[in-house]
Amino acid sequence: MLFKTFSKKAGEVEHKWVLIDVADMSVGRAATFIATRLSGKYDPKFTAHMDSGDNVVVINADKLVLTGNKLDAKKYYRHSGYIGNLHEESASDVPMTKILERAVYGMLPKNKLQADRMARLRIFADAEHDHEAQKPLALAVPKSRKETK
Repeated sequence: MLFKTFSKKAGEVEHKWVLIDVADMSVGRAATFIATRLSGKYDPKFTAHMDSGDNVVVINADKLVLTGNKLDAKKYYRHSGYIGNLHEESASDVPMTKILERAVYGMLPKNKLQADRMARLRIFADAEHDHEAQKPLALAVPKSRKETK
């Protein structure tokens, strides 16, 4: 028997539109599901060097939940590049949309495709979004690992 490795061609890539409602969900659970959809790893014909994921529209991001004491204990840092300009913010001061965006960014592979994948992510704080014309397919995120199997 002769087995061949399948490799998707550039013309075969189709970016579907997906709508994900993340209300009352933990940030990590939502971010892993979104990162999987952006990278295209859910597809049996996944090809690592091709950007074959979906366009993801996330709604109700302000209703995300940080578990434990993370709202007060978790810190976000940024640095301007100048001496003494390290800025620190608590998670309670950062909008949930930015927290989710940073979580998804950290879960994507660090390669040339990362910026293109992040460009296909749209996060909205409430249930209103401006991508009705694309007719996104509504997906339910599994609440636990048992539901994914």
